[in-house]
Amino acid sequence: MEKEGEESNLKGVKGRVIKNTGNTYLVRTASGSDLICKAKGNLRLKGIRSTSPVVVGDMVFMNVNRDGTAFITDIDERKNYIVRKASNLSKHAHILAANIDVALLCITVRYPETTTVFIDRFLVTAEAYSVPVVLDFNKIDLYNEEEKDYLQALIQLYSVIGYRSMKTSMVAGEGVEEIREITRDKIILLAGHSGVGKSSIINALKGENVQKTGEISGYHHKGMHTTTYSEMIELDNGGFVIDTPGIKGFGTIDMMPAEVSHYFPEIFKVSEKCKFYNCLHLNEPDCAVRKAVEEHHISESRYHSYLNILEDTGDGKYRT
Repeated sequence: MEKEGEESNLKGVKGRVIKNTGNTYLVRTASGSDLICKAKGNLRLKGIRSTSPVVVGDMVFMNVNRDGTAFITDIDERKNYIVRKASNLSKHAHILAANIDVALLCITVRYPETTTVFIDRFLVTAEAYSVPVVLDFNKIDLYNEEEKDYLQALIQLYSVIGYRSMKTSMVAGEGVEEIREITRDKIILLAGHSGVGKSSIINALKGENVQKTGEISGYHHKGMHTTTYSEMIELDNGGFVIDTPGIKGFGTIDMMPAEVSHYFPEIFKVSEKCKFYNCLHLNEPDCAVRKAVEEHHISESRYHSYLNILEDTGDGKYRT
């Protein structure tokens, strides 16, 4: 009789994590088989201090036992990932997903509001970890004229910097085909606050209600969580969408003050003209960046976000 935990000749099976429920993982192998796995305890001792050693999108190696149980023994090198400061563990990282082709950041100017600070924090992290981003301004069917003007100003701001921006409405069906093209044969991370319409986007792409959608709190105009775990959803165009729980805040982690400006493309470009090579663009003399802000060549909102992120690097409190 085989002893408990004895491994078969399937040791070393490789697959991709497609669901993370907190303490178990669903891994899909190259043959298309899905295995429910646990992570070996020593994985938690490796690498960065993370709330979870394994995330959706990871390529992992598994030991599979004869009784059908499986354990993840190692994680293949990640080409990139999106990480933020864990909300309740300030010195721990919360990795949203790994091995991403494109991150689609869903933004709403109202119902709920997505601030420019949140947008910029996400973009800075994506720049730091080499994740391309497309900005999706969703729910455009809900906005009044003033909100539409603000929306256009945001699109202009980020388009000039170099970020692809798009407008969508799942109610009106606007932008669905554009998202479908973005996701074709790609692994896409869908991110944003609760209530910005991520589940509705997935349902539109799938042509069926595969994800539960939630209501918006009338008092605070904030979204209610409908996704409670990360999951990779297969599309019929060869792509995969990683749906994640809504994010309230986005604290950056493991950044040095001197490198923050490197992840703001327009600030980094102008900083070459600063008098001092190590200028932090605060109170230094002959700072080209502050001059560019004063002359409106760099937006005040982006500079404010830059200063806001500097607080993280000095263990300052993250202002939402």
